[in-house]
Amino acid sequence: MDPLIIVYILGGLVLGVIAGKLIFAKNTQQKIEEAELHSKNIVKEAELKAETIRKEKELEAKERFVSLKAAHEKEVNERNRKLTESENRIKQKEQSLTQKETNADKQIKENDAIKENLNRQIELVNKKRTELEKHQEEHIRRLEKIAGLSAEEAKSQLVESLKNEAQTQAIGIQQEIIDEAKQKANKEARKIIIQTIQRTAAEQAIENSITVFNLESDEVKGQIIGREGRNIRALEAATGVDLIVDDTPEAILLSCFDPLRREIARLSLQRLVTDGRIHPARIEEVVEKTRKQIEEQVMEIGERTVIDLGIHGLHKELVRMVGRMRYRSSYGQNLLMHSRETANLCAIMASELGLNPKLAKRAGLLHDIGKVPDEESELSHALLGAKLAEKYGENPAVVNAIAAHHDEVEMQYVISPIVQACDAISGARPGARREIMQQYLQRIKDLENLATSYQGVEKAYAIQAGRELRVIVESDKVSDQDSDKLSFEIAQKIQTEMTFPGQIKVTVIREKRAVNVAR
Repeated sequence: MDPLIIVYILGGLVLGVIAGKLIFAKNTQQKIEEAELHSKNIVKEAELKAETIRKEKELEAKERFVSLKAAHEKEVNERNRKLTESENRIKQKEQSLTQKETNADKQIKENDAIKENLNRQIELVNKKRTELEKHQEEHIRRLEKIAGLSAEEAKSQLVESLKNEAQTQAIGIQQEIIDEAKQKANKEARKIIIQTIQRTAAEQAIENSITVFNLESDEVKGQIIGREGRNIRALEAATGVDLIVDDTPEAILLSCFDPLRREIARLSLQRLVTDGRIHPARIEEVVEKTRKQIEEQVMEIGERTVIDLGIHGLHKELVRMVGRMRYRSSYGQNLLMHSRETANLCAIMASELGLNPKLAKRAGLLHDIGKVPDEESELSHALLGAKLAEKYGENPAVVNAIAAHHDEVEMQYVISPIVQACDAISGARPGARREIMQQYLQRIKDLENLATSYQGVEKAYAIQAGRELRVIVESDKVSDQDSDKLSFEIAQKIQTEMTFPGQIKVTVIREKRAVNVAR
């Protein structure tokens, strides 16, 4: 390339660089001047805003001060007013106290005068009393001299005579009152009880402690027993039921006093036999499932019972206990059927007497819930049932009826004797309950021994299955009036010391026989 051209190019580049620097310096200076002008404007605006804000705050502060000053003056005026009123009240109280002190002084003076007058009268009375006592002592000495007895001896004889006469008359009057009350009440009572029983039709079935489980063939017995008896032991341990495998063809006996356990064992055994897999692990699994199913059935039975009887607002725990009654029995009588029957009887009897039938029905259904507790207790079933009913918010009348239906507490409400009577009616139905023979014989024996323990009793016989006690007394030792007294005392003692279903009639027989022989 030509060197001259290179020189021109280099010169042009140098001039371009110098021109660019000059232009850049000029633009930079212009921007600096604009920035300074803009900053001065911003400062002026800020100063103006600050001045405005300062004036506004001063005005607000002055207004705040004025309002606080006014409130303070108002508060001071109010305090001054209250102080003035307090001073006025204090002055009035001082004046009232001064007046009372003046009146009290006058009253004290009047009381002193009255007291002095009373003292004079008391002295006069004491003198008269002393003279009267002297005259009375003199009179008693004269009477003792005439009668030949001391005053204490005469008094004791008179008291004893009057006591015996009053006791005899009281027993006679008491018997007359009882007989009259019975005559008036028996007709209406019989009418109400007969109507109540007739209007309630309940099925009665005696339950026992053994359930028969039928098998299709005797070959299944070997599977149920298992190798070396491990299956039957596992089943007995899981259910708490004794399995009796004997020579009875195609049957196994399930023995347990608790019907709920027997039902769980029966259903579990039925499932195991149907499934065919019988071993300890499977047994525990099936028993647990069956137990849960039974708990659900128990709740369902309780709810259905409550709905059928028209009882509302019953706690869930009480509903569950009602369902558990289905698997309990009392002297062979199903507890749920007994409670349902008692509830219906209570409702009918309460309606006849003009009382609340719903409350009576509620008490009748719950009167035996103490027999199905979740945990064992030392209390009797009546007191335990009352405790549970009170715990779950039942009416006090219902609680008292449950606790008093065996006379363990005092009856405080009208429905309490109704529940007691209906419980006895349900249990006394023919075929409703069965009683162990030994207990029955012991009760008969106790009745006769109780009667023969009284003085003058010759023989005693318990008849009509222990519902009547006939007492034969010696005629020369027991009078007719004593017979009434003896009958009443024996009945009271039986009522307080013995437990029995229904009622026991006590008949005292006194007769005198004159026997001669013609030869």
